Amino acid sequence: MKKLRTAGVLAFIALLASPVFAGGKKDAAPASGAKGGLKVAILTTSGVDDGSFGQDCWNGILEFKRINPEAEITSIKEPDMAKVVTAVGDVIADYDVLVLPGFQFSPVGAVLQDNPDRKVILVDTAPADAEGNTIELDNIYSMQFHEEESGFFAGIAAALETKAGKVAVVGGMAFPSVVNYHFGFNSGVAYANKRYGAKAQLVELPSYAGTDVTGKVIGGNYVGGFADEATGKVIGQALINQGADVLFVAAGASGNGVFTAAKEANNVYIIGVDVDQYDDGFKGNENIMLTSAVKVTHINVTRQLQAIKDGTFKGRNVVLGADTDSTGYVSAEGRSRLSANTRERLKEAYDLLRAGKIVPAANFNGHTPDNFPGL
Repeated sequence: MKKLRTAGVLAFIALLASPVFAGGKKDAAPASGAKGGLKVAILTTSGVDDGSFGQDCWNGILEFKRINPEAEITSIKEPDMAKVVTAVGDVIADYDVLVLPGFQFSPVGAVLQDNPDRKVILVDTAPADAEGNTIELDNIYSMQFHEEESGFFAGIAAALETKAGKVAVVGGMAFPSVVNYHFGFNSGVAYANKRYGAKAQLVELPSYAGTDVTGKVIGGNYVGGFADEATGKVIGQALINQGADVLFVAAGASGNGVFTAAKEANNVYIIGVDVDQYDDGFKGNENIMLTSAVKVTHINVTRQLQAIKDGTFKGRNVVLGADTDSTGYVSAEGRSRLSANTRERLKEAYDLLRAGKIVPAANFNGHTPDNFPGL
């Protein structure tokens, strides 16, 4: 079993044994509503209106509600990362299913071991026990994604579309999923430079370098949170001042600050993340969203909620990628600003990646952005 080597996660796990958390296990009656519908709640740190990851998970719940009108759905926001596990323990008896998006929820594995009648859809991480070991439980469906694949396409797009020859990636916190986007982006830039003759340089601010969950300094540009628009804007402005004219933003609600910085500048473009963020790119009558690097969360959330309702749910840990149409980029006319040449190059790279001939660098896959299969 893989051990999570991070002080942050271990601090979350420590909460499980604290007096505050002692009430996490509750002998309660079934939570299903009076009409027999599932009671579903999503608990996030950045909210379900972040225009990105949290909102896409919420959209999956909304679709389930549309199909099953009797379902009762609720959104809960806990912006304090140090309190999320306690928050899960406080509400777990009140709902049939919890949807938990984010690496910070990994320690809830121990909570669910004590609450086998409750189910969780865990997004972007696998569950861990009280000792930090990755586990697989019958009542948790854990979906992770090959974000490095979507980041790879963003990097190719940025390198081919930049006019200034400088591009950058902005992350929220250096959780594995965000680092995957970061490393994938850098891989894409390297690929475009080598295979397509691009001349793009990566811009990084040393004062905002990330440190991943192993304690390794990984560079990049990290806000330090997913709900800090002010710092996001500061980082965006600093990158623009250093000449970057394409910014790939994987920072949750913090990314809104980067978007603002780009809109206040001239000839600066952004690449969205997780979902199609084209509508967030309008600047007056123009749109500065080149494309969005996506991972298909909402469909998978809907599917698992429906499986719970139908009695076919099976807890397991999965990693989804382009081979299941769960990662990619937006290329549709009217939803991106990619040139025909860039679209052609991206399609070529997508087919090679889907066939396994390109494997971009990721946080833990052993490859670096300067040395990965297919470069």
